[in-house]
Amino acid sequence: MEAQYNPQEIEQNTQTFWQERNTFQTTEDLNKTKFYCLSMFPYPSGYLHMGHVRNYTIGDVISRHQRMLGKNVLQPMGWDAFGLPAENAAIQNKVPPAEWTYKNIDYMRNQLKRLGFGFDWSREITTCDPRYYRWEQWFFLKLYEKGLVYKKNAEVNWDPVDQTVLANEQVVDGRGWRSGALVERREVPQWFLKITAYADELLNDLDKLTQWPEQVKAMQKNWIGRSEGAEITFPITGTRETLTIFTTRPDTLFGVTYVALAPQHPLAKLAAEKNPAVQTFLESCRNIKVSEADLATLEKKGIATDFTVTHPITNAKIPVWIANFVLMEYGSGAVMAVPAHDQRDFEFATQYQLPIKQVIKPNAAAWDFSKGAFVDAGIIMASEQFNGLDSKTAGTQITDHLVAEHQAKRKINFRLRDWGVSRQRYWGTPIPIINCATCGTVAAQDLPVVLPEKVKFDGVTSPIKSMPEFYQTTCPQCGGAAERETDTFDTFFESSWYYVRFACKKQDSAMLDGRANYWAPVDQYIGGIEHAVMHLLYARFMHKLMRDEGLLNSDEPFIRLLTQGMVLNQGIKMSKSKGNTVDPQHLIERYGADTVRLFTMFAAPPEQSLEWSDSGVEGAHRFLKRLWSLAYEHADVIKAENAVHNSQNINWDNTDSKQRDVLRQIYDVLEQAKYDYERQQFNTVVSGCMKLLNLLAKIPDASTADTDIKPYIMQQGLSMLLRLLAPIAPHMTHQLWQDLHYDGLILDAPWPKASTAPLKIDQIELVVQINGKLRSRIQAPSDADTKTIEEIALRDVKVQQATVDKLIKKIITVPGKLINIVVGEK
Repeated sequence: MEAQYNPQEIEQNTQTFWQERNTFQTTEDLNKTKFYCLSMFPYPSGYLHMGHVRNYTIGDVISRHQRMLGKNVLQPMGWDAFGLPAENAAIQNKVPPAEWTYKNIDYMRNQLKRLGFGFDWSREITTCDPRYYRWEQWFFLKLYEKGLVYKKNAEVNWDPVDQTVLANEQVVDGRGWRSGALVERREVPQWFLKITAYADELLNDLDKLTQWPEQVKAMQKNWIGRSEGAEITFPITGTRETLTIFTTRPDTLFGVTYVALAPQHPLAKLAAEKNPAVQTFLESCRNIKVSEADLATLEKKGIATDFTVTHPITNAKIPVWIANFVLMEYGSGAVMAVPAHDQRDFEFATQYQLPIKQVIKPNAAAWDFSKGAFVDAGIIMASEQFNGLDSKTAGTQITDHLVAEHQAKRKINFRLRDWGVSRQRYWGTPIPIINCATCGTVAAQDLPVVLPEKVKFDGVTSPIKSMPEFYQTTCPQCGGAAERETDTFDTFFESSWYYVRFACKKQDSAMLDGRANYWAPVDQYIGGIEHAVMHLLYARFMHKLMRDEGLLNSDEPFIRLLTQGMVLNQGIKMSKSKGNTVDPQHLIERYGADTVRLFTMFAAPPEQSLEWSDSGVEGAHRFLKRLWSLAYEHADVIKAENAVHNSQNINWDNTDSKQRDVLRQIYDVLEQAKYDYERQQFNTVVSGCMKLLNLLAKIPDASTADTDIKPYIMQQGLSMLLRLLAPIAPHMTHQLWQDLHYDGLILDAPWPKASTAPLKIDQIELVVQINGKLRSRIQAPSDADTKTIEEIALRDVKVQQATVDKLIKKIITVPGKLINIVVGEK
């Protein structure tokens, strides 16, 4: 055993040992409990950052711990390889996206291996590999056959100079990131998956996710946005046409003072044909992003039309406006505006001097409408026969009245929109559709439809749109000339099912096989909370789709979810643009991977943000060096104990009490660490390991040689310390376990348990109170009865001093904890 801790040599040797033995390669084993641990796979950007290091260290710690508990553990790794960054890098570096991507994967794979992560690399997946996305294309066509896929026109960001579609992040201050041209909203044909068909199940099954953070479940619940209400019909004055409007507040119907349309609404377009000012307004709305997040901060603008609608009960004429804050995608693209009882409607009405009519009064004091709208429930007023009712009752009775008059129907709406999976980009999975002039839309037959990788990429248009060798084909139905779809899939499509393909990566005749049902669902999933309502929701949707196709037999993809916190530097998230990043490679070269892993686990609980600290890294390294020095100092003793000693041969009644107390403290730390591992508080596990090291460094000498158990404590204590630390610092603990001649590999060593024999406590300490105030502490035999304890307490000098000339009225004993003596005046 070397005297000095040399992390570079130790880690290289340990990683070679693991690699030569395929230590982390996993197969299905029905005799063991399976445990599937997965961290969200990375985008191959070219280098690992500290966020990656923290994320994958958490997953590796959990995986290694579960393996030591005797479970059959799978921890795979892959690459979310398609996407816009590769296209941007291709422009900057003048290389095809594929070349840039594969080079980055090779580099990052080596970085991950250098950190000692126990991944099963035989299952490695790359989403830009045709062998992977072939099954994605196959599944898309299965959904198409079922009617769960459709095509319709949808609005996108359009750069009129570059003549291309832009992602939202490519629009900077309303202009194209490359050309600087004002971005327009343009309708193009898009493919959609009917996620709304699963909206109820996605919402209801959130209750099954008992081991997900409540925040994530709340975010998904809000995103799905189930709302019950009424779809009310407003006749368009002077025509036989009607305007249908969905509302969750039918109790406010008598307070409607205007109707607002989305700029894309057919009635708005009709109004523009008759009014040039309206046409100009609609043109101004063409470059507005239509996400709800963008609309929330948007300056509210509108224009009146020449149309009015008729109130379904009062027959009053209500003006129709067009407003830039109304979403065409929600409800019918029209809202009944009640400015007295909706803040957004209030602000718009105030800006354009529209009437504000109160129809609900608060249950308490009068409302000051100069401050804003009254949006709560209350008592109905100015609403004819419904006056005096509470809001809930009024809403029900108004809806009943409208339904009876065939002017409304009850309806459930969802905020969730169908998932648009088309992207007018190059670097993605080709959509396996053929467009035939005779047959229309036809499913491609020969899969995979392979994306050409050797292309000239200028970033202006997708190269496959100008590659006849790609898009020119024949129709599978009529044999005539046809063209392939040149759009590609949203990259969330690839990442929404990858977790089950890890189970059967080499299966080339089916999307999944029985191994997927062995491993799925994932027992532990780890990733950032920023994926709460996109990736995590789409993965849940895809899991249910695969279940309904007969590919899986479970309802949800992930049993337990951990959303790790960010890595901060001086209170700010690390990023290249802020210049506050820390290079993991540099740290590994200086301190070793175990130090980096140890610091990231010790600095903060996993779900909280981690503040970077150079001194903290130094401290973690010092701890590992102290541990190595202690093991080296006592190596001969420990090896001798491992060769001959058995705890059953120890007569515990004839051992040193102070040394037994150290052993008890070691077992206390062990029990706490067991609990901390279960609740994934790895920072306190490291604290416990530091406490163990301090205990082992200060084991007292025995009073006599025949009562000395110091070698046994050192051998047992270091065995426990190494096993507690092994998931976090696997290289050093592997080496020390071998050097000190413990049995087998520490990776497969059983989780330590406390021996009951030395835990028998001879004496216990109890607090003595007098009238509830602490006066003394006493020692009593651990098996003493209440009478004996009371006698010991009354003989205590401090107690006698405090009770002199007092009348002892009562003695209350709490076993194992305290005695309270109640006294009064004689």
